[in-house]
Amino acid sequence: MLTANQFRSNWLVDHSTGTYTATLRSPTGGAADPALTAHGVDQARELGERLLKAVPPIERVYSSLYYRCLQTVEPFVRKAIVTDKRLSIRGETGLGEWYGAANFEHPVPASHETLRPLFPGLLDGEYKPLVVPTRMGEGVDELHDRVARTMDELIAQCDREGVRAVLLCSHAATIIALGRVLTGNMPESIDAEDFRAFTCGLSVYKRRTSSTGTTSGTAECDGESTATSSEASAARIADRHKSLAWRGGRGVGGGWVCELNSDCGHLSLGEERGWRFSGDESFLDATSGQSMLDAGQLGVVVEGRGGGSTDRGKL
Repeated sequence: MLTANQFRSNWLVDHSTGTYTATLRSPTGGAADPALTAHGVDQARELGERLLKAVPPIERVYSSLYYRCLQTVEPFVRKAIVTDKRLSIRGETGLGEWYGAANFEHPVPASHETLRPLFPGLLDGEYKPLVVPTRMGEGVDELHDRVARTMDELIAQCDREGVRAVLLCSHAATIIALGRVLTGNMPESIDAEDFRAFTCGLSVYKRRTSSTGTTSGTAECDGESTATSSEASAARIADRHKSLAWRGGRGVGGGWVCELNSDCGHLSLGEERGWRFSGDESFLDATSGQSMLDAGQLGVVVEGRGGGSTDRGKL
């Protein structure tokens, strides 16, 4: 199960100097680490109530360590951990925010020492992140392969522990990349609207098997096949992570089928403030000399349908 962080405040980045400036002070002190808005907190509570009823029940929680993502899973974990201590949050930097390629260092999440008193009793202090993104940012292909490496290791870890159901909380660009690397379907056009990422939307992926129990060669989402992968695009990757053969419908961990695609049936206001890639992937060519409204400006906001979704009963 995947979910994106909710409504948050913004920050500015001067792409000529790499200076980040927050519009509101973050509880962690980080310029690119805002808290959720009041509406975002309400969305997180509604999501938490839905997750408590998940079948099969969630057995592990992995999250980006940015404050807004931890806030998003907090309502669920706060209640669920009372009966299952294994649900403490595993802070995974491989699920972190996507920053476009740059000639300066991007911010990193706050340390466990900073986060622990902000989320008392909720963080797994023994967990070690599987993948650490480069601080110089990533192109779109690099993002996808970073996510593939993260999921390959995360799935293997859960297989060793005998875990059946996992909750992942991340950011819009990473959520879209997760859908692509799990199903193995990388579109020819990076800005294709395939996997959605509404604030607090819930996506569900089920491991793909054939009738004989072996890995199937196809992947679907909501009954519609996504576009085929671009081998030419893959060949252009200056990959900072070990390359994995996930494209062409393979997927990581044997491949997965998308059963819910950023469903918002649990939200009283339905789909809100989605996001998709625009094709931009770098601060390196920016020439305006003006600050940009955070990394989200490299993408396009997608307006959703209000009032909830008809897919609500699937989870």
